[in-house]
Amino acid sequence: MKRRSFLKKAGTIGILVGSNAFPLQAFSDTEITKLTVLHTNDVHSRIEPFPMNGGLYQGLGGAAKRAALINKIRAEEKNVLLFDSGDIFQGTPYFNYFGGELEFKLMSAMKYDAATIGNHDFDAGIDGLFRQLPHADFPFVTCNYDFSDTIMNDQTKPYVIFQKADIRIGVLGLGIKLEGMVPQQSFGNTQYLDPIKNANRYAEILKYDEKCDLVICLSHLGYSYDDERVSDVILAKNSKNIDLILGGHTHTFMKEPDKYFNLVGKEVLINQVGWAGMMLGRIDVYFERNYKTRCKTCKNLIIK
Repeated sequence: MKRRSFLKKAGTIGILVGSNAFPLQAFSDTEITKLTVLHTNDVHSRIEPFPMNGGLYQGLGGAAKRAALINKIRAEEKNVLLFDSGDIFQGTPYFNYFGGELEFKLMSAMKYDAATIGNHDFDAGIDGLFRQLPHADFPFVTCNYDFSDTIMNDQTKPYVIFQKADIRIGVLGLGIKLEGMVPQQSFGNTQYLDPIKNANRYAEILKYDEKCDLVICLSHLGYSYDDERVSDVILAKNSKNIDLILGGHTHTFMKEPDKYFNLVGKEVLINQVGWAGMMLGRIDVYFERNYKTRCKTCKNLIIK
């Protein structure tokens, strides 16, 4: 699997997408609503920064520094949402010892708004995941895992809706195929459903029935593959009503989102911020109310 090069200069704070940058004064005579979307993926129980041992990632990441950055942004912006795209568990002794309790408690303290489920979130078994849910003060969204014959029945939602100022935001979740990747006993009778079919089904509900202005997919499918496995790129090209895909699983470091066009020729953005909590994704979406025009800027921030 090809992975994008990580920003090696720790002094770099973020990248502004030049092609999407625009002067706010161009909309000076109209009402503008700004939504700031923050996101993480594949944090993998990285509670503390990487040790100062001369390694490539030394000093990067850590829950305390991520929380400080999130709080700073919330103090500066009125309308902020914070999401995670799965693989919260596994990777440090904190998970081996606490089983995911600490990860969920820290995310709750940071006031995450929603998350989806990754394959490593089953590493303590589906019972282990269920036991930690009381520590999560945020919903889990997935529309292609059928948990009806498991202990996780009714513990997730296919989508959630948020209202920020005059903007309605619909958020759905997708998980990767577990068979062949996770031991069957770890996910039990969880049924994997077609991610593209179900994403399109719920995105249509969000866009037209729920009247959402923006539809976001929290995806743990992976950015792209060399074979025909369903990925974020394939999802984007075969979708109709998804505006933004916040991805995970492939640990893809991105300086800026990639753009694709869906089945009806509309733009879909895909963003992912590596792994281990070294980066915080940020996408600012501007809504011009008279014409429903959206302009987006992105700054993926290194947590250092």
